[in-house]
Amino acid sequence: MLLDESARGVFVITPTPFTEARALDLASTDRMIEGFLAAGAAGFTILGIMGEAPKLEAAEALEFARRVLRRVDGRVPVIVGVSAPGFASMRALARGAMEAGAAGVMIAPPGGQRGDDAVIAYMAQASEAVAPAPYVLQDYPQATGTFISRSG
Repeated sequence: MLLDESARGVFVITPTPFTEARALDLASTDRMIEGFLAAGAAGFTILGIMGEAPKLEAAEALEFARRVLRRVDGRVPVIVGVSAPGFASMRALARGAMEAGAAGVMIAPPGGQRGDDAVIAYMAQASEAVAPAPYVLQDYPQATGTFISRSG
């Protein structure tokens, strides 16, 4: 199921669980996903920019995405954050996530973008990098320092 305009309901923004040894805690990931599904989550957004995602290696991010997608098993859509310093990294994670069953990807403009025109130009390039995956814009200026003043 690909993300489109018909998406409705609460998409839970999930944390990325770790063990005390700082490895991905995949058993906790399974319990977390099942708990949110039992509570009625309409979908998931994973690997956003606010928490752990920027600290993960590319292989870890893809491993976590694949684990969540296997656990969800098509019951609800999963959006995978693919924000990265470069388009090659973004493209690789987007491709891996979509091949594993993601409904779409999420992209945040990087810090330093000044003005709507710069953000729009960046998002055009980013959308080309992740194509044909559907994407959503992660607009969180408190974390990125990038402010968007208009829609469109």
